[in-house]
Amino acid sequence: MSDYVLGLQQLDQTQTALAGGKGARLGELSRIEGIRVPDGFCVTTDAFQRIMAATPSLDAQLDRLSRLRPDDREAISTLSAEIRQALEETAIPDDLAAAITRALAQLGEQTACAVRSSATAEDSPTASFAGQQDTYLNVVGSNAILQHISRCWASLFTERAVTYRLRSGLDQRKVAMAVVVQRMVFPQAAGILFTADPVMGNRKVAVVEASCGLGEALVSGLVNPDVYKLRGDQVIARTIGAKRVAIHASPTGGTQTQAIEPERQEQPALTDTQVVRLVQLGRRIEAHFGSPQDIEWCLDDDGFQFVQSRPITTLFPIPAIGDGENHVFVSVGHQQMMTDAMKPLGISVWQLTAGRPMYEAGGRLFVDVAQGLASPATRTGLLQVLGKGDPLIGDALQTILDRGDFIQPLPDGMLVAAPIGAVPSTIATDPAIVTELIARGRASIAALKRDIQTKAGATLLDFILADFQELKRVLFDPQSHQAIMAGMEATWRLNDQLEAWLGERNAADTLAQSAPHNITSEMGLALLDVADVIRPHPEVVAFLERVRDEDFLDELSSLPGGQEARDAIQGWLGQYGMRCVGEIDITRPRWSERPTTLLPMLLSDIKHFKPGEAKRRFEQGLREAEQKERELLERLRALPDGEQKAEEVERLVDRMRTFIGYREYPKYGIISRYFVYKQALLVEAERLTQAGALHEKEDIYYLTLQELCDVACTQQVDDRLIRLRKEAFRSNQTLTPPRVLTSDGEMVTGSYRREDLPPGALVGLPVSAGTVEGRARVILDTAQADLEPGDILVTAHTDPSWTPLFVAIAGLVTEVGGLMTHGAVIAREYGVAAVVGVEHATQLIRDGQRIRVHGTEGYVEILP
Repeated sequence: MSDYVLGLQQLDQTQTALAGGKGARLGELSRIEGIRVPDGFCVTTDAFQRIMAATPSLDAQLDRLSRLRPDDREAISTLSAEIRQALEETAIPDDLAAAITRALAQLGEQTACAVRSSATAEDSPTASFAGQQDTYLNVVGSNAILQHISRCWASLFTERAVTYRLRSGLDQRKVAMAVVVQRMVFPQAAGILFTADPVMGNRKVAVVEASCGLGEALVSGLVNPDVYKLRGDQVIARTIGAKRVAIHASPTGGTQTQAIEPERQEQPALTDTQVVRLVQLGRRIEAHFGSPQDIEWCLDDDGFQFVQSRPITTLFPIPAIGDGENHVFVSVGHQQMMTDAMKPLGISVWQLTAGRPMYEAGGRLFVDVAQGLASPATRTGLLQVLGKGDPLIGDALQTILDRGDFIQPLPDGMLVAAPIGAVPSTIATDPAIVTELIARGRASIAALKRDIQTKAGATLLDFILADFQELKRVLFDPQSHQAIMAGMEATWRLNDQLEAWLGERNAADTLAQSAPHNITSEMGLALLDVADVIRPHPEVVAFLERVRDEDFLDELSSLPGGQEARDAIQGWLGQYGMRCVGEIDITRPRWSERPTTLLPMLLSDIKHFKPGEAKRRFEQGLREAEQKERELLERLRALPDGEQKAEEVERLVDRMRTFIGYREYPKYGIISRYFVYKQALLVEAERLTQAGALHEKEDIYYLTLQELCDVACTQQVDDRLIRLRKEAFRSNQTLTPPRVLTSDGEMVTGSYRREDLPPGALVGLPVSAGTVEGRARVILDTAQADLEPGDILVTAHTDPSWTPLFVAIAGLVTEVGGLMTHGAVIAREYGVAAVVGVEHATQLIRDGQRIRVHGTEGYVEILP
């Protein structure tokens, strides 16, 4: 065969550029012992490029296409149709047509064939591009084959394919099309085999979908397929679909839909023996490719044949431990309110910060709690702590335990490390403790800023690595841990006792308002004070409304009132500028580095509030907390043993208010320290860039801190590693991390198990009491926030960087969160009704809808 036409047996998976994803993988499939692939050949991308070159008008059309927006559907439809027409009308050169005809003759001149598109971008490890191009079945005769090859080339520019590439950021010119021609199979049954459960992710469970006739009936949604689930060689679940039609080959070419006789409609398309054999063959394919596969199969009289295998791109990766034991991984991001993918430097820095092992998968971090669940001594405490933090995590872990087949209990006498928070706090209720802890943390950071100034090169990296011991000394100070637990335990106990004695739910939410020493809630109020400085100067406000460049602070001084505004903003940044969205990732741009991200929140405060709002809010919260305490104590004293109950509640309120604000300080200390590290590392990265070791200083974000140490010593960077890490990060950004993941890859989902809700209510965790109605504002980026007083913020998750928005809102709804996560703590301090952990809230609630947030009961209603 010529360079333009290659037999499938001549191809392997390394030849995607020549044969496209489908062709390369079919070639590889045909090499696997015991795996049957229909005979055929591939018209390579060289042939496609030759046709493209013979169509001069395409250059200008592709230029126009690349400039379109993905949502410009009319222009995409028009232009893509023009390109398709041009390609279909371009004559195939005689020598190329002859090569295709010779290859076809080896199959048999009048053999029915499948003509299948095979683009170079499809079926990659990170994107399947399934269904983006065309396939034609039961094509007979060389003229018809040639015509359908042209149609396949043209299908590279279908509207859906072009839009997909625009959304994925792929260059329209860098994708090419090969075409696979194979002997047609006329199957009794066909379908899809997933060698891992594509929904739950379990790598030990295979899923088979089967229908009668050609697989197109299943793919096009014409039938409900039979669905089988298998673990090993055992069918563990079976659903037989009602198959009223099947697609078969038409005698005149192409396909036709035929009705299935009523008596056969609910008969299984495969026997259990056939399903088990199919999965055994699928496991052989999976082992060859080294990852779970989505496999297209068909069954004829001679057995199973395979017409495609691609990676399942939607599976969340499993943390790599590799010891063969069962592990249960809990998401760190869901506890830290940052579920986005992290870059390698951010991952390594957070791992060095943590007091326990953390495992990376999909750009996220996880902790393994399998041993804690296995030990009777720690299981209850672990479930309580994680369940209070996020009930969906607690329920998912309980689900795994209830199955009884994944976690093997340890003997009663075997000890494992106690989970964080499992040890009750015995610290005295003394405000001076908090003051001293804060002072010690600030002194440690001041020493770091002083000492790091003289460090550079390998010495700097060694210094930062050594400083993690100081970071952990401050972070895991037993007294600091005791103070945090004291505030949390007092909150939990107050809620439990007051509900038992008075039927008062979540009373601690009001009692915690305007608690002292909360660095995060102080941050939001401090921005109101900055707004007070700027508001009297209309020229400054107008200037800030049109700012686009990050150096805008330098221009402020020339405006009336500009110097005061500049001083106020810089003063605020000096205190809080090390923070940002997703701040646990050291690579994220901080407010000090990108102060324009702060302006939407500042301008909103200027527009919507009057002078003195910060002081008013704090004092109002304090009054409400004190009034609530007096009311509760009065009601308690009227009960039997009321004086004793009142004394206990008064003691708990004092303890909660003494310590609950401090809960925010350790993270503030971590992030402050990170910013010092980052500033020094970027100076070092600039030096490496000037020396030619790095292409750009931000490349250090794709190295771990330990790898960066090696670079500082050797002055050399593996460019290929950086490139692969960037590609992996882009892929990781598309993944949704699970709360709980097993070492089998199963994403275990929890539920709230509630039946006391109104129809259609969205259930979550109540974290800040009150019931409010208002306009839902679905916001995923603080830079796009446009909130008015009384709005209800609906978002995926909130870390401390969202706090300035809380001063305007009446309610909060998030998809992720727990009782003691930052958003919950600040919502209580500000008196904002809040429900967190509402799954898919940002999809189920539309921006602008009126909703009612039940912050005491823990659900959200969407109103007419």
